[in-house]
Amino acid sequence: MEFEFSEQERAFLREVGQFLRDNYDPKVMDVSRENMAQVCDTPERRGFMGKLAARRWLGITWPKQYGGQDGEGFHEFLLNEKLSSVGSPQIGKGIGIIGKTLIRVGSEKLKQEFLPQILAAKIEFAVGYSEPNAGSDSAAMRLKAERQGEGWILNGQKIFTTSAHFADWYWVGARTDPDKPKHHGISLFLIRMDDPGLTIQPMYTMGGERTNAVFFDNVFVHDDYRVGELNKGFQYIAEALDLERFTMFTVSPVRGRTELLCDYVRDTVRDGRPLKDDPVIRQKVAQLATECEVARLLGLRFVDAARDGRKTPTVEASEYKLYTTELSRRLADATMDIAGPGSQLALGTADAPLKGRAESCYTYTVIDTIGGGSSEVQKNIIATRKLGLPRNF
Repeated sequence: MEFEFSEQERAFLREVGQFLRDNYDPKVMDVSRENMAQVCDTPERRGFMGKLAARRWLGITWPKQYGGQDGEGFHEFLLNEKLSSVGSPQIGKGIGIIGKTLIRVGSEKLKQEFLPQILAAKIEFAVGYSEPNAGSDSAAMRLKAERQGEGWILNGQKIFTTSAHFADWYWVGARTDPDKPKHHGISLFLIRMDDPGLTIQPMYTMGGERTNAVFFDNVFVHDDYRVGELNKGFQYIAEALDLERFTMFTVSPVRGRTELLCDYVRDTVRDGRPLKDDPVIRQKVAQLATECEVARLLGLRFVDAARDGRKTPTVEASEYKLYTTELSRRLADATMDIAGPGSQLALGTADAPLKGRAESCYTYTVIDTIGGGSSEVQKNIIATRKLGLPRNF
């Protein structure tokens, strides 16, 4: 594995960096939103994605026959890291989860209808897997889909659907055969978010960001909008989650917060003594900086494994997601400890240490250890698929 960037890759990073400087907009770029900065929940943020589309930076890895460039996944990785470093929206669900799944298993109708809109950044998706009794265990979902005429009637509930209040379409898993084993009776559907049978209720996170509960009341979906084969939805979801675990949790924000903590320690004096001279604090900051580099290399390893032409590297995705999000949480804990009582002051509070970032990071980072499959799920995947441990132990 080559750890140094090629000249072409460095040139691409410079190009993206210049683009971000030329298009700087505080309404679009906000690092204080942490990982939630990636969502396109305002007209300004959607407009920014349109600029990325105009540069042909969306769908870099898609086949040329669908408007992509047949490019290296590493460029997609570099792009997302650069975008997340300034708190701007990133390529995510549309390009990665929905687009790549449609390319692989979608009908020609779905490809023709959705792929051009995704590449042009003219459409936003919400993803509906989690339910009240099926959070991290997607295979336990109970949203009922019953055959009726040329389509399906859906009844039930989803929760933690982050984009439901602004998305155009809903990417939903539903149980189409209750008599099959739980991993084999689920199908995927695409549903318009303005369907009259959908009711969207807000659910707010610790960090103040909005997610949603979505209720289905006799929602009709034509069979044309079923994705892939009947009852194979869980397999598609599992493959898409591997992409989500990698593309939606970047290292750059963690590195940015590590550098912010380093600056604070370097410049702060407490009880007449510089924090940078405290050996305990020095050791803690050094450990975090080292772990940040480990997270970056785990990301590179995922990209390298995906480049081999194998199926999506499931274990590498789980290792990266587990390590990076738990590191982000440890960094938030350490920042609160080092900054002291003032670290509890909210973002924007005058005279708050680190401009209030300590408190906001502490509340935001909990979300990341859950989204895309909780840390416990990632540990189970690594244990069974890499270490060969039995499922019942």
